[in-house]
Amino acid sequence: MTASGVRVRIAPSPTGEPHVGTAYIALFNYLFAKKHGGEFILRIEDTDATRSTPEFETKVLDALKWCGLEWKEGPDIGGPYGPYRQSDRKDMYQPYAQELLDKGHAFRCFCTPERLEQMRESQRAAGKPPKYDGLCLTLKAEEVTSRMAAGETTVIRMKIPTEGSCDFTDGVYGDVSIPWDSVDMQVLIKADGMPTYHMANVIDDHLMKITHVARGEEWLASVPKHILLYRYFGWDQPVFMHLSLMRNADKSKLSKRKNPTSISYYSALGYIPEALMNFLGLFFIQIAEGEELLDMDELSEKFDPENLSKAGAIFDIQKLDWLNGRWIREKLSEEDFRARVLTWAMENDRLMAGLRLSQTRISKLGELPDLAGFLLKSDLGLQPSDFAKIKSPPEEILEILNTVQPDLEKILEWNVETIEAELRAVADRMGKKLKVVVAPLFVAVSGSSRSLPLFDSMAILGRSVVRQRLKLAAQAVAALVGSK
Repeated sequence: MTASGVRVRIAPSPTGEPHVGTAYIALFNYLFAKKHGGEFILRIEDTDATRSTPEFETKVLDALKWCGLEWKEGPDIGGPYGPYRQSDRKDMYQPYAQELLDKGHAFRCFCTPERLEQMRESQRAAGKPPKYDGLCLTLKAEEVTSRMAAGETTVIRMKIPTEGSCDFTDGVYGDVSIPWDSVDMQVLIKADGMPTYHMANVIDDHLMKITHVARGEEWLASVPKHILLYRYFGWDQPVFMHLSLMRNADKSKLSKRKNPTSISYYSALGYIPEALMNFLGLFFIQIAEGEELLDMDELSEKFDPENLSKAGAIFDIQKLDWLNGRWIREKLSEEDFRARVLTWAMENDRLMAGLRLSQTRISKLGELPDLAGFLLKSDLGLQPSDFAKIKSPPEEILEILNTVQPDLEKILEWNVETIEAELRAVADRMGKKLKVVVAPLFVAVSGSSRSLPLFDSMAILGRSVVRQRLKLAAQAVAALVGSK
């Protein structure tokens, strides 16, 4: 334990591209630990076995390291309270679940997914919020035993008080009161034996001696379930702090459907990590105009967790661009700048792979920028006219782009083979030849109909950049359709 006793953690799920929101929450925890002389821990929460992958876990670790964040304990370096990956802790949770059953704080539920869906549908139809109706709450012990012996599938749910409210003080929102009748009888152990987020989260935080839990405000409504578990186990609860969500300028939630949200996207476009951390750190401090340019030590010095805004953190891309430009001009020496450019160009083997693919396709070196320059561009500047040479009509091009975008999200491991297989499958489903489907993608991804091989180019650029380019291409083609 540290001199201050403060221990905080970031606990991302490896179910997709690491989000800038993860960096935002991680930075808060990192600065909080730094401010208090405490320890910052990384834990991987992979209880969602169907969506969690080792590739995404590696991406999470790489992205947070790129941000300049360092953890004292984690899955990559170990520590005294490991393992730091929930799937490796699976057997730890069962005794605690049994304890709750023995104490009468939890019960076994045999309801099928079909029955639960019907229940929720009827509740929604009646204008009520969907939550478990307690059908299995009063089952006799003998019936539970016989149904389990018969091999029926079962989950373990927590019991919730029927009267009163859960009152607690949040480090950002102050005093909060949530009525118990609005809290669901949460599943704690799933049918596959894995704990849900709520169960694993509380047990892990206790065993890892976490003193302060700082996370996004979307978890505020879950606090009563967590407090109840601390009470059921007889444990001291941590201090809860719920940070306002990052939002777009129009106050809508920051999501990849609207804007680029992946850390890898900002890294690929040539934002430097110090500028991104500087930008995110400004949400946690009070400063005068003209004092915006701050490194990690300066952010830590000015960090004020007692004076946080509940208004919401607006992700203003123009401000990030401005800060990034200032960092490049004012904070990097000539030597640093050259080194950063080379490191950035080499990222994900972008430059080398691009040169490898270009060698057999040019007759002189001066053709390289036109052929492979798209791999290094932050914006292709696509116009509706760029799609005019494609034989398919604009309506068909738009249909292809809008179909391909969500289908590419299904790919778990992003590489040449999986991209080709998915696009071939899309062409089959759409009843179109592959060349018809890939023609607009060439323009969307490279800005030209003559370019490097499409599948290789998409693999080099990475999922987050391809996602944004397809989105911008669809907007350009939609303008073409609308003008007809």
